[in-house]
Amino acid sequence: MNYEDMLKKGREELPESVFTAERFEIPNVKGHFEGNKTIISNFSQIIGILRRQEEHILKFLLKEIATPGEIKNKLLILKAKVPAAKLNEKIRKYANEFVICKDCGKPDTELIKEGQALFLKCNACGSKNSVNSRI
Repeated sequence: MNYEDMLKKGREELPESVFTAERFEIPNVKGHFEGNKTIISNFSQIIGILRRQEEHILKFLLKEIATPGEIKNKLLILKAKVPAAKLNEKIRKYANEFVICKDCGKPDTELIKEGQALFLKCNACGSKNSVNSRI
């Protein structure tokens, strides 16, 4: 059996989920309202998946939803009632701007600051694109 035949056989034996599941999936926010506040309990999990600094994501979200907030004991506390759908939309917007590579679409990126400029450098394809550094 030659190499190509072995690859083909190996690929045929893999489960279908390997080919259909997306590698980079951001979980939906989980939380509740407490009076006039919104408490998000899985914010640290979302930060871990996005692989960005907590402060950067927080600053972006607070600006986007135009409400004050803070992180306490791994919980995101917003000082307004914000629907989960709106928060999920803003987190996806953050991922598209600051995580997903504009050229290859992969999440294998890092933010690099050069002087006053902020760049999204892709470790998968090597591209480097400027991003909005004024959050």
